[in-house]
Order: sequence, then C-alpha cells, then structure tokens
Amino acid sequence: MAHWLQAVFLGVLQGLTEFLPISSSAHLRIFPDIFGWKDPGASFTAVIQIGTELAVLLYFRNDIARIIKTWTLSLFKPQYRGELDARMGWYCIVGTIPIGVLGILFKDDIKTGARNLWLTGSMLIIFGLVLYGAEKIATFERDLSQLTMRDGVLGGLAQACALIPGVSRSGATISMGLTLGQKREAATRFAFLLAIPAVVSAGLFQLSDVADGDSPYSGGQTALATVISFFVGYAAIAWLLKYVATHTYTPFVIYRIALGAVVLILVASGVLEAKSDIELAPPTAPVAVIGAVN
Repeated sequence: MAHWLQAVFLGVLQGLTEFLPISSSAHLRIFPDIFGWKDPGASFTAVIQIGTELAVLLYFRNDIARIIKTWTLSLFKPQYRGELDARMGWYCIVGTIPIGVLGILFKDDIKTGARNLWLTGSMLIIFGLVLYGAEKIATFERDLSQLTMRDGVLGGLAQACALIPGVSRSGATISMGLTLGQKREAATRFAFLLAIPAVVSAGLFQLSDVADGDSPYSGGQTALATVISFFVGYAAIAWLLKYVATHTYTPFVIYRIALGAVVLILVASGVLEAKSDIELAPPTAPVAVIGAVN
C-alpha cells in the first residue's frame, strides 16, 4: 500500500512541476529522498512524464492538428512552406534532435551520475539565475508568428540541458526564448510544443526499463502516477499560460534558488545522501534487481 500512496504523491508532484520552470525531475529526485523513499529512477520519471505530455496534446490538440496537417501539405505543395504551422513543424523536429542524440549517448549517465543531489541542487540555483537574467534582458517583442529556424535550433539546444535534473525543460527553453526576444506567452507555448516529441519518445523508449524492474514501483503503480500527472498537468498548463500573460517568472526564480540552497545544505550536513539508490548499487548487481519492488 505504501508504494501505491507514494505513486499517487509522485503523480501529483509531476503534474504540478512539469510545466512550471522549476524542474519536475529535480522534485522527483529530491522529495523521495527527503521522505526516506527509494529513488524512483530516471525511467519512472520519463514514463510518468507521458501523462503530462498527453495533457499537452489534449490542451493544444487544435494547434497540433493544424501544425501536422500544414507541415505535411508543405512537403508536397510549396505554397504552404511559408506558413507558420509548417515552419513550426520543422522547428519542433529540428529542436528535438539535440535532446534525442544526447539522451541516447548518455543514457546510463542520466540514470546514475546525473541524479547526484550536489548537481541537482546546483542546477536549480544556476538555471534559476539564468531564467532571472533572461527575463531582465528580454525585449518581449516577438510572438509565435516571428519565430525562425534559429529559435528552433537554439531552443532545442536549451531543452537538451534538461537531461540533467534541476535544469527544467520548460525553464531552459523559456529562458532561451526570452533571450531571443520572445514574449512570455510565446516562449512558454513554444516550450510546451517543443517538448512533446522529446518527452513522449523518451517515455516510450524507457517503458521496457520500468517493466524490467528499473524502478521501485510496479507497472500498475507507474500507470497510476501517469494518469494522475495527466489531470494535474492539464490544470497546470491552463494556469501557467494565464499567469505569464500578466506576471513575471520571478516567483519561480526565488523558489528554485531557495530549494536548491536547502538541498545543498541538507547534503552537506549529511541529512541527505548525494548519490541516488541506483548510483549506490554495487556494480556487480544489475540495476533491474536493485530497483525491484519489495
């Protein structure tokens, strides 16, 4: 029963933090440690992110359908190639390449060394300051219709940084968008759209790892967390898009720095172990066995 309740909590946590620029992967790494639970692992994190990405698919269903249709037509009919939706399709494709390539190349590191709390706490603070700096220099002049391939490429490179817990996929992409002069709402919308192929692909790619035991949670518990993250995530999207229309990202910056500082203090004082359960596993024992459900 304990694992089921933990799965519910982690599903809510994922839904609340995925779209806010505060790093859902960091929260899924930090809070289980604080409560004395096992590290849910990168595979569990990737899979339950499918729930929040399904929320994006539903929320932006009209935009996505329009982009896919226009992009497909543009492959055969030149008159469609200059339209925003056709260009947006290419921006999302090109912007997904960096995180896809790096995710495959560093798959093992992402599951182990990258989950070190020294790194996670530091990234929360550093990229919180990056977000603050990006907003300070932003001109807020460009909307979605003014995006170019440069936005897609640089946004994709920024998104790739989120392979490290603590960076935040939306936070990194939004920071890049603001730096490039995008309006807050445009930067946020593009961050959501850009994340769809990367997160869905990563979740599907790591489904087998969860099934093989690379997580302390069973398939049913992971599914429950995914469903909960969907409903909570949908509400979070609607709230954030409304929020950024009239507010700054400063509260998120403050929260990131505060949480990062607390994590570093707890690790330095020995209250939290910097290395995850997975990273601490003996090298002779397969991770799948170490992560098996009790």
